[in-house]
Amino acid sequence: MSDLDALATDLRSFADARDWGRFHSPKNLAMALAGEAGELLAELQWLTEEESRALAADPGRRARVAGELADVMIYLVQLASALDVDLMAAAREKLAVNTERFPVVT
Repeated sequence: MSDLDALATDLRSFADARDWGRFHSPKNLAMALAGEAGELLAELQWLTEEESRALAADPGRRARVAGELADVMIYLVQLASALDVDLMAAAREKLAVNTERFPVVT
């Protein structure tokens, strides 16, 4: 079992223990994912390019961004699980498509 599969299992158990599965339709999960992506964006919104690149050096900001990234990942994994999508396979497939679409220019 991959780390991603184990996370999906843990998230399903967490939701099931709280009877939240009934709320975890693909539509609701996608909406929650978009909301969390917005919260991530809010952490970076008014930073300059340089400030955004230096964010890792600020422990407080880095922790807030890490929390938002975790929320995004949690909803993404739950949505993929609800739709029976293998995220790793889908990402590899998309990378292959993008490799063809955007060849290296020398």
